[in-house]
Amino acid sequence: MVTAAARVLRGAVLPLALIGLTALAGVVLGRVYAGGLLTWLVVGAAAGSVLVSVAARRLPSWLVAPVSVAAMAGWTLWSLRLSATRADVPGGLLGVSADAARNGIPRLLTAMIPVEPTPDTVLVPVVAAWLAGLAGAEVALRTGRVLLGYLPAAGLYAAALYVVGPNAEPAVGSTVAFVAVAAVGLATPTRAAASGGDPTAGLAPRVRAAVRLRLAASAALGVALVVGSVALLGPVVAGQVDGRPVDPRRYVEPPQVQTLDENPLIRISGWALHPEQKLLDVTTERPDPPPDTDPAADTARSVRIRLAVLSDYDGVTWRVGATYRNAGRILPAPTEASDSTVRTVRQRISVAELTGRLLPAVATPREVSGARVAYDPASGTLIRPEGLAPGLRYTVTSAEERPEANLLATANVPAGGEVARVLRVADGVPDPMRRLAAQLAEENGAPFARASAIEQFLAEHYRVVADAPSGHAYPNLGFFLFGPRNGGGQEGTSEQFAAAFAVLGRLSGLPTRVVVGFRTSGQGPVLAGDAYAWPEVLFDGLGWVSFDPLPRPNDEPRPVEEDFRPTPEDPPPSEAPAPTAEPSASPEPVAAADVPPGRDGVSTPVLVAAGSGGLLLVVGAFLLTLLAMRRSLTRGRLLRGDPGQRIAGAWREVTDALRLAGRPVGDDLAATEVAGHARQALTDARRARSGRGATGGPADPDTAAPTGDTAVAGTLSPAVAELAALLNQVGFAPGAATADQADRAAEVATTYVATLRSARPWWRRLLWSVHPAPLRRPR
Repeated sequence: MVTAAARVLRGAVLPLALIGLTALAGVVLGRVYAGGLLTWLVVGAAAGSVLVSVAARRLPSWLVAPVSVAAMAGWTLWSLRLSATRADVPGGLLGVSADAARNGIPRLLTAMIPVEPTPDTVLVPVVAAWLAGLAGAEVALRTGRVLLGYLPAAGLYAAALYVVGPNAEPAVGSTVAFVAVAAVGLATPTRAAASGGDPTAGLAPRVRAAVRLRLAASAALGVALVVGSVALLGPVVAGQVDGRPVDPRRYVEPPQVQTLDENPLIRISGWALHPEQKLLDVTTERPDPPPDTDPAADTARSVRIRLAVLSDYDGVTWRVGATYRNAGRILPAPTEASDSTVRTVRQRISVAELTGRLLPAVATPREVSGARVAYDPASGTLIRPEGLAPGLRYTVTSAEERPEANLLATANVPAGGEVARVLRVADGVPDPMRRLAAQLAEENGAPFARASAIEQFLAEHYRVVADAPSGHAYPNLGFFLFGPRNGGGQEGTSEQFAAAFAVLGRLSGLPTRVVVGFRTSGQGPVLAGDAYAWPEVLFDGLGWVSFDPLPRPNDEPRPVEEDFRPTPEDPPPSEAPAPTAEPSASPEPVAAADVPPGRDGVSTPVLVAAGSGGLLLVVGAFLLTLLAMRRSLTRGRLLRGDPGQRIAGAWREVTDALRLAGRPVGDDLAATEVAGHARQALTDARRARSGRGATGGPADPDTAAPTGDTAVAGTLSPAVAELAALLNQVGFAPGAATADQADRAAEVATTYVATLRSARPWWRRLLWSVHPAPLRRPR
């Protein structure tokens, strides 16, 4: 005797299994989220949806969904409010919820890993978990179909795995737990099975035996299918554990910078012409000043606020080329240089007249509050996808790296594919620029010595002027370096100084990039005159090191001709070898031709996919053409012409159907003989489909017992004979057929063709309508 407690415990197993299966999707998805808030919100949605269905099981099924959706709305709003509070998202609950509903999916797929639980990144998982739990509970608990009830949870789990992609380790443990929980739920008997009743108890003995036999056969077939599926799919699934899954983020376009921000280097000349324009207000704090340092003096020290990092140069324009991802307050920590000291810098910034999307911050930001941002880990720069606006206030906490100065003199620079982007020199470098880079590198072997020589050469020979025209293409840099001083050459803004340093450095084998930002005291307003550009060089173990090639105030530059040797000992241009950037006492530079851009040609997978898609389109178009021609032929036979022609067309439909069924008739047979052949073909096809064979019954369906497989044939027998009689009438009494007789012939032919086609195997039915044989015969 089963006690009431045992029945309650047994009845709770399946709901708990559904809760566990749905909650495991939150466990998998939570691996790419910061903290455990998302996981607990999904677990709550899973438990709430299933428990609402359990509590409302006595209500009509149509009433459960509205009740559950109302509960889902309450849980979702509470989740959005909790996540907004923890993430310090500004705005009211209604506005935050509307924004999350509009942008939830794209922001989830473009968010930086780890994803911070904010309203727009928790809305979709919470709602999906609740709906999966509701659907699974209603199917499994109300109808007793446990396997079908598992499908929503399984789909949610697969979607979580897809969203995580390659951004976390394989979810082996959670997958094993998913299978185990599903097995426990299946092992628990349903309410009908637990009652102990025999579903065949009230049936007659023969019927009971047949039902039990069919149930046993179905169970055996199900087990065979499961075992076969495991045997076939098991190795494939197991082989995917070590494979790298597809990242869905590759199909979603991340936030982009505006055209104005793609090359902010050209904005420096405009800012230099209006130096009093107020762009920002900044307050800087250093919570961890070094020992024996006056905090006031340390706070007032010059601060570089970075706006953009430009790594790509094509000989015409320096570009940002960054890939930004939506990020929360906490940004992913970059790999710190082993030989650098890191200090924390906190800034409160208020935007005045600065425009665009690039968000200024001290390098390298670790935490941002007060503004929704997108982040590029490679450059450590920020953007605000909505754009900057006057009055915007935000706080940035950055990790400021300072390289160990004593190690710079002996530090090397990296080489290879990982830094090819910042070593690439585009074609078209002016020959004097190559010779200047070679001269500076020849005199200085160590990388830091080469960088310092370029910095000193630019600072000693060129002048900063605020009204110099913008431009940093090869011709502009050539005029800046070697143009006549009395004609506007050898002077420029920090744009030309930084760009010239970066190109000369790359020609000397140094990985360089250009940074645009502001140099201020760190307190008070930041003006347009504070904007400037500076170059950086990458050193092993020290990271990116800044250089300042601008001349010192009040220094009078020396003429370039005093220190730049034109190397007269070189052979004439017709005999001279191609210019090279390799200095004799320095590492080999990386030329533009050595670094392929990676965008030439089309990859093999794309070609294969395009070819396969094109082939499928051709095959599909061909099949659709055959289908249209067949249907046009049938309509022409049955609906066009005089009654005699339509009756003859109906007869051709019957004979074509016999050929398609593999039972063709000869031209020497009379119409009545063909009618008998047609009846026998239909009877044999119906018997073969029911499993009794094509020859197990009497030859004439008119004399056969009206069993299920011959009932249709018996019904069509007089109709086929009537069609044969109408054909004979047309042949022996032309013009005597009426329109009603033609309509009757079309009806008989259509019914016979449809019945014969339905008796064929499923794959033959698919080919029936597109088979070209009827098109090749005379019409």
